[in-house]
Amino acid sequence: MKIQQFEDRPLAHYSYAILSECAAEIVLIDPSRDIAPYLEYARVNNARITGVIETHPHADFVSGHLELHKTAGVTIYCSKLVGAFYPHTTFDSGNEISFGKIKLKALNTPGHSPDSISIVLEHEGKDKAVFTGDTLFIGDCGRPDLREQAGNITAARDLLARQMYHSLRNELLVLDESVEVYPAHGAGSLCGKSLSQDSSSTIGREKRTNWSLQDMSEEAFVQALNTDQPFIPAYFTYDVSVNRKGAEVLANALGNVRLYGQPVITDNHVAVIDARPAVSFKKGALPGAINLQDGNSFETWLGTLVKPGEAFYLVAETTEQLRKLVARTAKIGYEPFIREAFVLQEGPQRMEVLDVEDFKLHEHAYTIVDVRSAGEAAAKPIFREALNIPLNELRERGSEIPLNKPVVVHCAGGYRSAAGSSIVAGLLKGKASVYDLGETVKEFTLPALQG
Repeated sequence: MKIQQFEDRPLAHYSYAILSECAAEIVLIDPSRDIAPYLEYARVNNARITGVIETHPHADFVSGHLELHKTAGVTIYCSKLVGAFYPHTTFDSGNEISFGKIKLKALNTPGHSPDSISIVLEHEGKDKAVFTGDTLFIGDCGRPDLREQAGNITAARDLLARQMYHSLRNELLVLDESVEVYPAHGAGSLCGKSLSQDSSSTIGREKRTNWSLQDMSEEAFVQALNTDQPFIPAYFTYDVSVNRKGAEVLANALGNVRLYGQPVITDNHVAVIDARPAVSFKKGALPGAINLQDGNSFETWLGTLVKPGEAFYLVAETTEQLRKLVARTAKIGYEPFIREAFVLQEGPQRMEVLDVEDFKLHEHAYTIVDVRSAGEAAAKPIFREALNIPLNELRERGSEIPLNKPVVVHCAGGYRSAAGSSIVAGLLKGKASVYDLGETVKEFTLPALQG
């Protein structure tokens, strides 16, 4: 028996292949949209994929479960509570899947969503591992506020938080302390608030170290779980819907996106997502373009800044990069919204470079916009007076920025401020100069300001 963990780092997503060597069969759990790595794993191990289990309809990525069914005849398993539109076999508490010496046992563990399940792996009669989806993470548990307006069953966050309290204690904590814990997400995911960098753990270790498993009342747990959760990206509700239906075969979806070697703009009212490096963007971009760089957070911020159903142009420096970005866009199901995708070397719109020394001497002469989250800004203020508008709210709140001074946009390290400054420049349309502080923000610290 082998357990193979697959990681999609930009989405902090873990998926799994469970291999029975004696039966030469594989069951997948929570696969990514691109099924190629799983097919290759099966080929290398001379095994066939016979089942795929969805722990719940995912909000942060599109799953490849339906493609596995369509192209390889794989049986899909999910809770009956999902209300799935695709062909499936229900998998709830009391249901089991047996292959070789392996038995997979379903546990209904609502809390992150009403339809969440966890899967206990029994090998040769002993519980060895549990795949917890978005219920139990390493160091944390799943947030309960994503299904108030999505899915077959909607539920208020307080109700789901209470269900989480009991799922953790009555279903997972009762497992043997030696049982390995394999979650669907790690650090960087917005499906929780304090996930560990570790990719696996044990029930015993989590029992000792995970805040959500400590001895506390239900009321205390609900309050703690609902406090300081990160923002909810716009695409989360959309992806729940896509996953309940099942996504189009990836190759077909990508084939529908048109790629061009030069700019093709047919509608000036459509958003332009320019994924080139900030230095290239500032030297020359298309008017109103948003500089969402090709980095580890591209998918999440694309699905945050662009609303589901909103058309956009996608821009890259090379054709190769453009193809990769289209594939990354498809990971969150946004490929149908690409109006055109094209290569750009330089556009007519330039962004001035900030005179950092003048800014240091005359900070009061600038309007400073902090695009970090409210929690970040409160916990670690960088400037004495800054207008905090989180990046996920900036397109809607740009009118709050005064026009009587030049505007300097900053975040914690430069990635978000590149996007933020381009958004502000597009909104202000030359009514005030806009600058990106970028990585130079690291030269400004609170002790120096208080000194």
